[in-house]
Amino acid sequence: MRRVPVHNTESYTIGNLTLDDVPDMANIEAKAHTHPWSKAGLADCFGPLYRIIGLKQQSQLLGFAVVQQIIDEATLLDICIDPAHQGLGLGLLLIRQVFDDAKQADAVVVMLEVRQSNIVAKGLYEKVGFIESGRRKNYYATEGGNEDAILMDLSLV
Repeated sequence: MRRVPVHNTESYTIGNLTLDDVPDMANIEAKAHTHPWSKAGLADCFGPLYRIIGLKQQSQLLGFAVVQQIIDEATLLDICIDPAHQGLGLGLLLIRQVFDDAKQADAVVVMLEVRQSNIVAKGLYEKVGFIESGRRKNYYATEGGNEDAILMDLSLV
C-alpha cells in the first residue's frame, strides 16, 4: 500500500484528551515503541503541568502528544502516531499543534529528547526547526546495550 502525505486535514480533529483515552494511548504506544510507556505512566500525565493532545479521525485516536510546561519552557515528553498511520504527515500536524498550544501558554522554547537510533523522528524534528543542543550518553536501554539521547530545542520567539 502506498502512503501519501496528508493534504486534506478536514477529516482529522486535534484536541485535548482525557483519562478515558489512556487505553487507546497505551495501545498506540505499545505498537509504536520498543520501550512503551505504561498505562499508569500515561495516566500520571493528566495533571496541571501537562497538556495531552490527540489527533483523531472520526472517533479513532491515531496519535497523541504529551507536553509538560513549567513557566515558559515546554517539553515534548512523547509524541506517538499509530504505526498503521505513520508516513502520512500526521506527526507534522500534531507537532504544529504542540507549537501553537505552547505559544498560547507563553512558552518561549520547546525541548525534547529522542533516541539516537530514531532517525525518522529526528528527521521530523529537524524539518520543523529543532536543533541538537546536547546528548545524554548511553541514556536509553536497547537490546544490545544502550544508546544516546539527543537533546533538541526549538525557539518559539
